Amino acid sequence: MSTNSRLTEVFRSAKEIPFDDSSKFIFFSDCHRGDNGWADDFAHNQILFFHALNHYFNEGFTYIEIGDGDELWENRRFEVIREAHSHIFWCMQKFHTEKRLYLIRGNHDMERKDPSIVQNALFRYRNERTRKDEPLFEGIKIHEGLVLRHSGTNHRIFLVHGHQGDLINDYLWKLGRFFVRNLWKHLQIIGVRDPTSPAKNFRKRVEVEKRIMKWVKANKQMLIAGHTHRPRFPDDGEPPYFNDGSCVHPRCITGIEIENGEISLIKWWVKPDAPGALCVTRELLAGPKKLQSFSKRSQKRSSQ
Repeated sequence: MSTNSRLTEVFRSAKEIPFDDSSKFIFFSDCHRGDNGWADDFAHNQILFFHALNHYFNEGFTYIEIGDGDELWENRRFEVIREAHSHIFWCMQKFHTEKRLYLIRGNHDMERKDPSIVQNALFRYRNERTRKDEPLFEGIKIHEGLVLRHSGTNHRIFLVHGHQGDLINDYLWKLGRFFVRNLWKHLQIIGVRDPTSPAKNFRKRVEVEKRIMKWVKANKQMLIAGHTHRPRFPDDGEPPYFNDGSCVHPRCITGIEIENGEISLIKWWVKPDAPGALCVTRELLAGPKKLQSFSKRSQKRSSQ
């Protein structure tokens, strides 16, 4: 099945989330949270991510993670990841408790399409301090895609990881997981890059983006994805395909915000102030731009 067919399949079956101009969303993807070891790409950005997530919780945002949140190709057990980044999951649990957390699965956490795996891994965890099983993300559902629908304009925003239709990352993901877990994880430590990953292979990344752009154009549908790790915010006249980047960039994390009916591409990084003290800073990369402008753009293409 092609990328076009798979994206259409996911779009048609996706759960819809109503929103309006008072709604606030933050989208991150590709955290690839690991075991805090040498191969854990998330480890060097975990403080940035923790600070940003606490900011968004305090400001009343809903957090939607668009796939590959946990690195389940390199790591066999989620419990190891949860223990390594317990402060991150503590913060995410606060979002879940207030019904402000949605998780979308990507290729590196594909195994969570099985509800029994989700229940066993995510609903509860063992608190070693109290020696009791306690709630984590009890009752949570892991989605392949989501659709935000504006209650005033009916404008829809499709959220999907973006690996759909890829031979290795979609259909043969267990084979991909085997090679990453048993080979690339170890080679990564000495700097060898995984050639199957669009994040580390420029040609493959461009191919993925072209396939997604083709679907966006054909369906006149705004779409936010991850997977390629390359942030994208369309210029005027371009199809409304957005990418939130990743949380494993060398010096920053990138994401997409929706607030006051506007969309922005942002990054969080450590910036020195004038005296030389380091502080975590949010920086605007693109936008803010009215969501309505992308709705009108899609309607214009539809009528042509």
